[in-house]
Amino acid sequence: MEGRLRQSKSKASATADESSSLKASDAVSLPVYLTNAFFFTVFFSVVYFLLLRWREKIRNSTPLHVVSLSDIGAIVTFVASFIYLVGFFGIGFVQSIIIPRAPDEEDEFEQVMVKEDSPKLPCAAAPKSDDDILKICKKIEVSADDEEIIKSVVEGKIPSYALESKLGDCRRAAAIRREALQRNTGKSLEGLPLEGLDYESILGQCCEMPVGYVQIPVGIAGPLLLDECEYSVPMATTEGCLVASTNRGCKAIYASGGATSSLYRDAMTRAPVVRFGSAKRAAELKLFLEDPLNFETLSLVFNSSSRFGRLQSIKCAVAGKNLYIRFSCSTGDAMGMNMVSKGVQNTLDFLTNQFPDMDVMGISGNYCSDKKPAAVNWIEGRGKSVVCEAVIQGDIVNKVLKTDVASLVELNMLKNLTGSAVAGALGGFNAHASNIVSAIYIATGQDPAQNIESSHCITMMEAVNDGKDLHVSVIMPCIEVGTVGGGTQLASQSACLNLLGVKGANKEAPGSNARLLATIVAGSVLAGELSLMSAIAAGQLVKSHMKYNRSNKDVANIKS
Repeated sequence: MEGRLRQSKSKASATADESSSLKASDAVSLPVYLTNAFFFTVFFSVVYFLLLRWREKIRNSTPLHVVSLSDIGAIVTFVASFIYLVGFFGIGFVQSIIIPRAPDEEDEFEQVMVKEDSPKLPCAAAPKSDDDILKICKKIEVSADDEEIIKSVVEGKIPSYALESKLGDCRRAAAIRREALQRNTGKSLEGLPLEGLDYESILGQCCEMPVGYVQIPVGIAGPLLLDECEYSVPMATTEGCLVASTNRGCKAIYASGGATSSLYRDAMTRAPVVRFGSAKRAAELKLFLEDPLNFETLSLVFNSSSRFGRLQSIKCAVAGKNLYIRFSCSTGDAMGMNMVSKGVQNTLDFLTNQFPDMDVMGISGNYCSDKKPAAVNWIEGRGKSVVCEAVIQGDIVNKVLKTDVASLVELNMLKNLTGSAVAGALGGFNAHASNIVSAIYIATGQDPAQNIESSHCITMMEAVNDGKDLHVSVIMPCIEVGTVGGGTQLASQSACLNLLGVKGANKEAPGSNARLLATIVAGSVLAGELSLMSAIAAGQLVKSHMKYNRSNKDVANIKS
């Protein structure tokens, strides 16, 4: 940097020696304040002179375009002084038009800095050679063959997404892609682990173009005593205090005899949108689909696509010439989106023969509704609908939760019910159901994006037994979980499912593992709600987060 500064200064000095730099004040050999006063005086004097001359011409009936030599001089002077004033003391403006300004020392330095420090890529300075790359990131050991492939990927000769199919080795493909990415961006991925993941297991199922994996701590809350069984609940999270809080809720539930749950609906949905030439035809299809006499035929067509998918109901909504058809079906131990989609496709093919003027606009028309907050899910349910409840004894509320029954009941009414209503909440009549749902979903290989509707929850609290004890419940109509497919087959997630006793499909009672997982999610949410509400009621929320959710370590000095 200092070398560049000296070089730029020497260039500027040389330029100054060869030709003297002109300044705006050099246009008139007077101080700036006198120059400004001069042009102000000239401008208003000329204006006054021209106004007098025009008035005289008007009185004498002389055409205004007839001008004398003095008039021409006055007009020229007026224009010159006007340019100065418009430029707001604009000697520099006038001078820049007449005489090009030589660059001064500061401008020269700025030009050098911009030229040398400008990034060669939109987001980062690209390394020019392997030596530059070694300075930026820790280079991994690669064989000669891999080096050639890496260079081909960097040069664009081999598409990054095609490495697995070309090499036949998923781990090697990930390593090559990772190194090519580092060379292209000039950024190190040293803190992102590469080893320790079975890349074959994610091929074509979980993730495309992998370069590593992200580590998320898994904590255990529990035991959760639910329906007379104990569960140690795995929670993957980076939020301090979450596992500890849920664990305290589990402790209160356990000490009070446990919680009970009931799964009252089990149906995944998919809702295609079709279009007709008229609204009347759309209504006719709605009547056909919702006619009980046609349900058996439609069920046979739908169910033929899967061993476990079973059509339960069809609900339609007309919007002009468009019809939205919401299919609901059971899906065994799978979460079931692919299963229900196959059944819907079969049914649409069948309906096309019955209604040849029907145009299928999309297999999903958002009336499902997947991964979006929607009243239809809150009212009708999606996935597993569960209610979970417990009676917490008054002395447990005092000793474990550090509050009292009356305070919890009042806070729940003001916060979860009234406060959520004031906010216009949709399915959000709870304290933090999504915290627990997300943590369990990530740990057990569920789709984290479905946390949106799965976290629909209403938390209820009321005093019972003459006000001595607390009845608490959560109603969750849209828990979307599965124990087979997707991320559930990965080693880490499979281990967490095994911990809960719901790994894989239940061959004796298909669907029972997924239903049990849904009730565990609801029971864990019950524990989390109970603990957080108690912390707020007792004024402990900030204190606990300062203790468990803030690190005193200097993370900048911690090696990855």
